[in-house]
Amino acid sequence: MGTSDAEERLARVRLNFFACHRGDWLLNLLAVYGGAAELLRRPARELAAEAGFSLETAERLRAQAAEADPEAELRAAEKAGVAVYTALDEGYPELLKQIYDPPLVLYSRGGLRPLPAAAIVGTRKATAYGLRTAARLARELAQAGAAVVSGLARGIDTAAHRAAVEAGGVTWAALGTGLNCVYPEENAKLAEAIVEGGGALVSEFPLDKGPLPANFPRRNRIISGLSLATVVVEGGFESGALITARFATEQGREVLAVPGPVDSPVSRGPNFYIKNGAYPAENAEDILARFPPDRVFGLKTGRGKGAQSPAEAALRELSPDALEAFTAIAAREQGLNADEVTAALGWQVQRAAAALFELEVASLLLSRNGRYCRAV
Repeated sequence: MGTSDAEERLARVRLNFFACHRGDWLLNLLAVYGGAAELLRRPARELAAEAGFSLETAERLRAQAAEADPEAELRAAEKAGVAVYTALDEGYPELLKQIYDPPLVLYSRGGLRPLPAAAIVGTRKATAYGLRTAARLARELAQAGAAVVSGLARGIDTAAHRAAVEAGGVTWAALGTGLNCVYPEENAKLAEAIVEGGGALVSEFPLDKGPLPANFPRRNRIISGLSLATVVVEGGFESGALITARFATEQGREVLAVPGPVDSPVSRGPNFYIKNGAYPAENAEDILARFPPDRVFGLKTGRGKGAQSPAEAALRELSPDALEAFTAIAAREQGLNADEVTAALGWQVQRAAAALFELEVASLLLSRNGRYCRAV
């Protein structure tokens, strides 16, 4: 039985009422069955056997999906001014598609245009130093033209969002609730200011989903997934900020940390990351320097009028073929070999070889075990 794109989209919205809690193995099942519509046609016993989970879980999945009303959810979203994206839709963020466990459905209120973004995260119990630093970094990033991503929580998140809004910049808040349930309630006005300022509130949870403890760690992978780099400002070892940093590492994104006083409990997390190889973040320049070179074009990097890094200068001088090849390679965490470059771009071997040679001469690529990786 064939399935139209509209039917598949509705099936994904339906399945998301369960999938927002257990997305990873459901995405594997989608791959097995070719989509959510076909998955929902299968009996619980088959789903349990295919996925390796209990029959009880499979029956609960089918029951919750049957109770869901995706048409009503989409009508409510439209009434609330909320866009609803699946991976089938234009507007679903490309960076988020690349993570291990992308949201099956992404709700967005406000503008989610494709800007280079950095996450600023930290503890709810922030010090004056942490709040001040988070605000300064967010303000500098916003003034440079980058989006600031955080989780709308108390403390560091609030300071980062507010500073970005006050600087006239774009900030995205990933919520651990549905978009009809802003949490914490005291940040409702800030949430409105984010949207009015050209930013966005985003969530994978159905509109009316309330705040449950299990939601927030899952929310953190969206914060890092939308970002090219994640900056940990403050947080102890138990902090959710370190969960976000771990997600960023697993997603192949950069992690930076703000150095803090060695006797401060909330500096243990960032100081630990720095000792283990994370880049110290003292200002926005440190953060922007860790963005892929092809993603900083158009940003005000603060190097002075007309100044640019050697990597930026080299990229600007590339031929169109070399730049296209670099972009394809930079998008893959493990890089590409020569055959994969040829296949990905649909080129003849000689054309790909010339572009790769140009990139190696410009010191923009490294060759490791036959694979080309970004060198900058």
